[in-house]
Amino acid sequence: MTLKALALNCTLKADTSEASSTDEMIAVLKDAFAEKDVKLTETVRVAALNIPPGVTSDEGEGDEWPALRQKILAHDILIFGGPIWLGQISSVAKRVLERMDAFLSETDEAGRMPSYGKVAVAAIVGNEDGAHFSSAQLFQALNDIGWTIPAVAACYWVGEAMTGTDFKDLKSTPGPVSKTAGMVASNAAHLATLLKESAYPG
Repeated sequence: MTLKALALNCTLKADTSEASSTDEMIAVLKDAFAEKDVKLTETVRVAALNIPPGVTSDEGEGDEWPALRQKILAHDILIFGGPIWLGQISSVAKRVLERMDAFLSETDEAGRMPSYGKVAVAAIVGNEDGAHFSSAQLFQALNDIGWTIPAVAACYWVGEAMTGTDFKDLKSTPGPVSKTAGMVASNAAHLATLLKESAYPG
């Protein structure tokens, strides 16, 4: 059974040609997922799209969320990536969560949201601290709107306090990050396989 993953890069950098530490963390997870026969089909830089504020699946003319929503739901696993700013996940990530709030009113006849049976994990980078708080923000919100969170679902790195080193500046991936990425990929792939074989009853 082939599983597909989609990554969202919720960096504040809209220019896709600009290097992003979140992209680097997603790349670490991409390799780990590949070892579990999960194909990462695409990484979407959300800030490069026109995603207006709102809590519906279509906020009108020019809204690029409907196409992204369709793309997200066509995959088995969502890699939700983003940087830490002011100790919490980026505003771009929160915009995505707000738009997915519409799932609450888009249930099927059994009461299941569109995200039911799909797995979400986190890829978080930043300086100093905030990784645990950011993953807590993401996972609580994602669970509220129907996503399933596996054991060990966050792969993160935070730099030393009061320095300017970013994850993308590292010469190699730290061992603990690689090990965690492997656990995230293994658990997510296992859970996604189970959910694909046996859906939530609703």
